[in-house]
Amino acid sequence: MLKSKKRSDCPISSSLDIWGDKWSLLIIRDLMDAKECTYGDFLKSPEKIATNILAARLQNLEENKLIEKLEHPDSKAKVLYKLTRKGVDLVPVMIEISLWAEKYFSIPEDRKAMLKEVKKDKAGFIKAAIKELVS
Repeated sequence: MLKSKKRSDCPISSSLDIWGDKWSLLIIRDLMDAKECTYGDFLKSPEKIATNILAARLQNLEENKLIEKLEHPDSKAKVLYKLTRKGVDLVPVMIEISLWAEKYFSIPEDRKAMLKEVKKDKAGFIKAAIKELVS
């Protein structure tokens, strides 16, 4: 549940309060692609997120239980971020956003190939993606 005051009882508005900004969705995307990321990994994304925005979005996503921090196996100074089950449940939303984008924008070939697989069996693809992320 969102920690701050909701603007309305509308489920779309309440959801967007948690993950509806550009940076939060890109963090979720990166975690869906890589399964685990460090703070530095997020900073390397092509969108060039500022450190203060990254810190604020990670904190918000963690407070709302979409991501969790894990100990880094190689460094006590670093942590790993991973999607929780609540975050993983955004896979269908991210797929739909990607399908919409493919329809209206030019997208990279690797994303086109992934979406071709999605279109063959969307439900099966989503189920497999979720299984991969929670394993």
